[in-house]
Amino acid sequence: MGDREGAQKAIRVRATAPMRVDFVGGWTDVPIYADDQGGAVVNAAIERRVRVECLLGDSRIRLHAEDLGHRVTLPSSRHLTYDGTLDLHKAALNMLPVTGGIEVLTRSDAPGGSGLGASGALDVALLAGLAHCREEHFTPEELAELGFQLEARELGLLGGRQDQYAAALGGFHLYEFGRSAVGVRPLSVDGATAEDLARHLVVAYTGHSHFSSATHERVWRAFRARDPSVVEALQAMRELADPAADALEAADWRRLAEVVDANWCAQQRLDPTIATEGMHGIEHAMRRAGAWGVKATGAGAGGCLIALCGPSSRRSVVSAAEEAGADVLDVGFASEGVRVWEEPGAAPNA
Repeated sequence: MGDREGAQKAIRVRATAPMRVDFVGGWTDVPIYADDQGGAVVNAAIERRVRVECLLGDSRIRLHAEDLGHRVTLPSSRHLTYDGTLDLHKAALNMLPVTGGIEVLTRSDAPGGSGLGASGALDVALLAGLAHCREEHFTPEELAELGFQLEARELGLLGGRQDQYAAALGGFHLYEFGRSAVGVRPLSVDGATAEDLARHLVVAYTGHSHFSSATHERVWRAFRARDPSVVEALQAMRELADPAADALEAADWRRLAEVVDANWCAQQRLDPTIATEGMHGIEHAMRRAGAWGVKATGAGAGGCLIALCGPSSRRSVVSAAEEAGADVLDVGFASEGVRVWEEPGAAPNA
């Protein structure tokens, strides 16, 4: 397919992709484990989104992450180099290049390092937008895989696939990750059930960005050495996928809280940095206020905590989290994954 070579008028392409909350199984989606043992994750897409705008017709490459305040301007695609500034944007352009110049603007609905899968959502939204610019089409599953390859192969980052799949597909899913395939099981959670779950859920940003590269390196070094504690913890997290899926489909929030708690106990056995002092303070405050179950999102080591509680105690749990230093985020669930559309564009910046 073409990439609008020779286009005379400015074209604006917009794409959005949702972030996620993971209930159980995070870490087991990383290929180091999944290719060896088989991983399983239960997560749900949320209406906290990454938003991308691609404006064709510029003479140069302009990249701007509005939420981060980062800008890069380059004469051409030949000058795309990875230097730690907007590398995901650059990698997407290297994977799906466009002829001529382009302006790419991005922004996120969540704090940086929230542990809600924002980078995976950005991968998917960037690639969806650029594919549309090139007049190419990919299925959601293909976009999820491309997004994972963007980080794992193009940039050499250590991480898993769950974020990209949640961003591409939306909804509630149980994912099974293996060496050669990803099993996708949509969960039967209708809109009314999702709304009820939201009334039982608190998402608390700890105020500390989640940067997990050093933690990842220690955990996977221990796994390769077959450290019994790490191997057993990962196995325990993987085996919680079916109970979590059953609890979600049965709308049994107390049971889901028990499973979430079990995952958090296993997750903390992976490395001492998974739960920071600040996270412990917020967790204990929410439990004292009536939370049934608590866990960190993503890899932990900062970012967000989720808590399940009864609707009657939710206000108390929110207040306790805020008094302990957290920023509680309003979160609803997203049934729709990545979206992309086109509209007339104003002339690019000169």
